[in-house]
Amino acid sequence: MEHANIVILGAGAAGLFCAGSAVAQGRRVVVLDHAPTPAEKIRISGGGRCNFTNLATGPDRFLSDNPRFAASALARYRPQAFVDLVDRAGIAWHEKTQGQLFCDGKATQITDMLLDRMAGAELRLGTRIDGVAQDGDRFVVATAGGSISTGRVVVATGGKSIPKIGATGLGYDLARQFGLRLVETRPALVPLTFAEQDLALCRPLAGLSVEARITHGKGSFRDALLFTHRGLSGPVILQISSFWQAGEVLTIDLAPDRDIAADLKAARGGKAQVATVLAQMLPERLAQSVAADAGLAQARLADQPNARLDALGARVNRWQVRPVGTEGYRTAEVTLGGVDTRDLDARTMQARQVPALAFIGECVDVTGWLGGYNFQWAWASADAAGRAA
Repeated sequence: MEHANIVILGAGAAGLFCAGSAVAQGRRVVVLDHAPTPAEKIRISGGGRCNFTNLATGPDRFLSDNPRFAASALARYRPQAFVDLVDRAGIAWHEKTQGQLFCDGKATQITDMLLDRMAGAELRLGTRIDGVAQDGDRFVVATAGGSISTGRVVVATGGKSIPKIGATGLGYDLARQFGLRLVETRPALVPLTFAEQDLALCRPLAGLSVEARITHGKGSFRDALLFTHRGLSGPVILQISSFWQAGEVLTIDLAPDRDIAADLKAARGGKAQVATVLAQMLPERLAQSVAADAGLAQARLADQPNARLDALGARVNRWQVRPVGTEGYRTAEVTLGGVDTRDLDARTMQARQVPALAFIGECVDVTGWLGGYNFQWAWASADAAGRAA
C-alpha cells in the first residue's frame, strides 16, 4: 500500500494552497480530485480575472453559526500575505472597488502560482475517491487507483455550488461518517427569483443598472442593482441572498442619496409632470416606470397632495419586494452552512474528536460576503491546516 504524510481531498483553491503550506513543512503530500482540471472556481471567478482577496477582510464579513470562529485563521494569514505571493509571481493586479483585488490578466495565473507553490506534492486529477477509513492511528483513503495510508487527511472538497464544474457533497458525507455535526446548507451569493407581479415591473427596465441599498435583517449593502427579464440581479442582490430566507421581504432603496418625497415636495410648482421631475432624480426609464406604477404617468406635480408624494417616495426609497426563491446551487457562488465549527479547532481546522482529520474552505460553516472574502477564507483556513499537518 502507498504511504503519504498527508492526503488532501480536493484540488480547488483551498486544497492547492494547503498542499503548498504542507510541502513547506517538509511533508509528503498527495492531492486527489475527481475533476480533470484543478481549481475550476478560480478559473471562472471574477469574470475570468479572479477576485483573489479583499483588503477589508475581517470576521465581520463572514456568516457562520459561530461568527468568531474564522478570526484565528484570518488573523494568522492576512490578505497582504497573499498579495505578496501574487507580487512575487509577477502577476499584475488592480483594486476594483471596496478592497476587491483582481488579476489584470487571466485567473489561471493564480492557479499556476498555486501549482508552483506546491511543487513537490503529487497532484492526481481524474481520481475517484471511494472512501476514507480509520486504521489505528492512520487513515486509509480508497481511490479508483488504489489505497493510500496516511497520517493526516484534509477535506477540501468544497460545497454544493455550481455542480457543473464538479461540486459534490463528499465533504459533508465524510463529516457525518466521523461524527461531526453539520449546519444546514443552502445556496448563497445566488440570484433570487421573483413572482410575476415583480417581473412585470422589472422586464421593461431590463438592462438598467442603478446604485441601490438593500436591507434585510442584519444585512445591508450598497452596490449595483441590475434589472433583468428574470427580475433583479447584480452584486447587491447576490450579497443579500445570503441573509434572505423563503417568504421574507427585502427593502430596496433605489436612490440612497436622496429623500425622493422631500425632493418632490420642494420641486412642486409650475406645470411640470411628476415623471419629468422624477427623471431629474432617477434614470429616465426608472422614473417613468415608477410614475406609471403609481398612476401618475401624466399627472402634474403641483396637483399632488403630500400623502401621494410620500407614497411615491416610499416606492423609491423603501421598495418592498418578496422573492419567491433562488436559482439554487446551479448558479450559487458558494454554499452557506456546512461542517459545524463547534467540532473544529480554530487554529488547526482539525476535528476535535478526530485530530488528524481537518476540514477547510467552503465545506466549513464559514461563508464570506461577495468580493474576494471566500477566497481569503480558503487561503487562511488552508494555511492553518497545512502548517499543522
